[in-house]
Amino acid sequence: MHVDDAILSRRSVRRFLPTPVPRETLQHLLRVASQAPSGSNTQPWQVHVVSGTPLAALSRALQGAFDNEPEQHQAEYVYYPREWFEPYIGRRRRCGYGLYATLGIQREERDKRQAQARRNYAFFDAPVAMILTLDRRLDTGSFMDCGMFLQSLMLAARGQGLHSCAQAAIAPYHRVIREQLSLDDSELVLCALALGHADPAAPENSFVPERDAPEGFARFYGD
Repeated sequence: MHVDDAILSRRSVRRFLPTPVPRETLQHLLRVASQAPSGSNTQPWQVHVVSGTPLAALSRALQGAFDNEPEQHQAEYVYYPREWFEPYIGRRRRCGYGLYATLGIQREERDKRQAQARRNYAFFDAPVAMILTLDRRLDTGSFMDCGMFLQSLMLAARGQGLHSCAQAAIAPYHRVIREQLSLDDSELVLCALALGHADPAAPENSFVPERDAPEGFARFYGD
């Protein structure tokens, strides 16, 4: 697959088939993604690859926390602005409303919206979840490095015919993840990556958010 095709065909898949992903394929993806750039080659990412029985247990624990005690959980870093403003709030709303419309969920159907949000914590039925962590003693630049690694990992997955969904939604439940995977306290939980084969019959997998043209975000200086 040409790199352009991998980038253009990557999307957030929110329903996966149960088809297993071989360990050899996962190791290949990680080897490829490890070539991502990082400041002074620090390579700050740590990846915890979860499948099978441990993944089922992690999903149950996360869904239980989401159902019963969401107010007791908070991410250890700030992802979104505390106060939204344009054009970002408009883009966020169009993305959310577009996904729900694809699923036939109306704005006032709170229970259905909650049920869809809850699917984050089953990793959208993916057979593999990767939990990305970072040594908390590192700083902002390492977040950028981990973002480049994550994108490399998602594109490598496309090269193998796989799809993925990056999930910052799991970050508030870091205590649950830490307990289930026996993570050291030094590890900051950044996000998850659900990975597997996309379900072609799932309507949510047909949703692709709109993107701005380069004229909207790029400035050219010189010839």
